Amino acid sequence: MSWAGAEELFLSTSLASYLDKKLLVLLRDGRKLLGILRSFDQFANAVLEGACERVIVGDLYCDISLGLYVIRGENVVLIGELDLERDELPSHMINVSPAEIRKAQKAERDATDLKGSMRKRMEFLDLD
Repeated sequence: MSWAGAEELFLSTSLASYLDKKLLVLLRDGRKLLGILRSFDQFANAVLEGACERVIVGDLYCDISLGLYVIRGENVVLIGELDLERDELPSHMINVSPAEIRKAQKAERDATDLKGSMRKRMEFLDLD
């Protein structure tokens, strides 16, 4: 068996152990998905049932329902099983509505953009 074949076999075997379990899937674009793994293939494409996207901004979070969700394997960075016996989030986290979390995301983006533009304006000072 070639190295690629062995790698595919290992990936399939490890994903098989997650079938019908609640998982956290971290995607390349930074999104975090939660759901129950119902199916997968040799390319690590996966199907999550009851999926939701968990959006976190500071101490605020929101689980946005996605339903049955297909994930392309090349976008997966990390897959981990959630421990159903433990709380998923620290107690200080506050659950908010999708509208509130989008507003918080926009404020965070705007603050980051402002910081970047201020840094560009101050480059000429060469404070290093």
